[in-house]
Amino acid sequence: MLMNIDEIMEILPHRYPFLLVDNVISMDEKSIKAEKMVSINEPYFQGHFPMYPLMPGVLLVEGMAQTAGILLLKDYKGQNVIPLFIGIDNCRFKKEVRPGDRIVYEVRIIQSKKEVYKLEAKVFVREKLAAKAEIMAGIKR
Repeated sequence: MLMNIDEIMEILPHRYPFLLVDNVISMDEKSIKAEKMVSINEPYFQGHFPMYPLMPGVLLVEGMAQTAGILLLKDYKGQNVIPLFIGIDNCRFKKEVRPGDRIVYEVRIIQSKKEVYKLEAKVFVREKLAAKAEIMAGIKR
């Protein structure tokens, strides 16, 4: 493990129940791989859906965006900056995510101009693609 939850919380402003990345597996200048363990104790499972709990797709997108935020903010640790989710394109959901699953987020920078970035993001469960999207993100100082 490259980065644990304590180190992630030094970078991202998100906190429970909205922090959706547990640790970082690998990272370089242009890409990151992170994970989340999905538990039945997640608060959204009370209503989505009690008889067949599914992780909401919007939270998969948020997890991709948070992973992108870690990649983009790693060099700003300790500074007063906020990651901004600017846009999303070509989002697709391919596989259900359920309690007990281990999510692996893979995000890589496609383009950057000043402090605005276009990233390719994917979510894998059991090594199968569960979701993908192109994300636009920025850094607010």
